[in-house]
Amino acid sequence: MKLLRLIVMLAVLGYAGWLAWPFISPLIEGAAPDAAITRAGAEASAGGELFGFLPMCMLWAGAIGLYVIAALLLGAGNTRAAVAYFLGFAADVVLRLAIDRQGDIGARSAGPTTMAAPEGIGGLPVEPVWLVLGALFLLGVLVLVASRRIRRKRTAGQLNF
Repeated sequence: MKLLRLIVMLAVLGYAGWLAWPFISPLIEGAAPDAAITRAGAEASAGGELFGFLPMCMLWAGAIGLYVIAALLLGAGNTRAAVAYFLGFAADVVLRLAIDRQGDIGARSAGPTTMAAPEGIGGLPVEPVWLVLGALFLLGVLVLVASRRIRRKRTAGQLNF
């Protein structure tokens, strides 16, 4: 069970790192700190606003932070890791669907197109956003399984050690 917990923790940390890559990459590339911070700020402000009042970068940073917290709680064996993961997952779902909807609006305003069978990347009949969200949900189920503690029942005369 500890090996599963370690593998799932590394997977969650890897996904959080991949999600935070636009913020981290200017700092790793060796640019001056001022240039790296302005480039990361430009990357964050390029998203716009969700629902008219919530900046996209706040939801993005919240999802990253909750994923990191979930990974740290999972590594420590805390049972609250699943709660933190699914809160981050909810933020990630809202963010991904909002970004997907903005892309659809831009594609629809380009002009009339011919009707065709809906196909995703690689000939799959499913959008890649839904595949990613499904994989993240399955990772959340693994976080839930790995964060559960197995408690042994003790009988009345059994020593407690």
